Amino acid sequence: MEPLEGIAAADAHLGRRVPLPSVPLPLARWVEVTSHGPGAVEIEWNLDDTRGGPGRLALLVSTAPAPTQLPDAGPHPAGGGVMRQAPLGEAQESLRPVHELSWELEGLYLRLTGQGPWGEDELIAVAASVG
Repeated sequence: MEPLEGIAAADAHLGRRVPLPSVPLPLARWVEVTSHGPGAVEIEWNLDDTRGGPGRLALLVSTAPAPTQLPDAGPHPAGGGVMRQAPLGEAQESLRPVHELSWELEGLYLRLTGQGPWGEDELIAVAASVG
């Protein structure tokens, strides 16, 4: 992973516009944009969890299938993709549990990871707004 200088740099690295969520997200403390090798970028919103909300949301966008971060988490169909969930017992409370939703959009492979008290329906709504 290498840091990128914002969304424009992510667009250049991917070779096309990076699709982003259009729904309002919880307040972010900071956002990180990184490359994950050729043809792959990730935008990570580190959220303000001081009021009991979720701690993180990350969107990986890739020109090749994105591997899961939760291979043993019992995948099931959800929102036109595949959802996985793991308790992450060792993580701080605002980062538990973790949900991962993977799907394809316009020739891209996407993986949305929500850490903290995200409901599946909330993540599906965020994913549905990506475009």
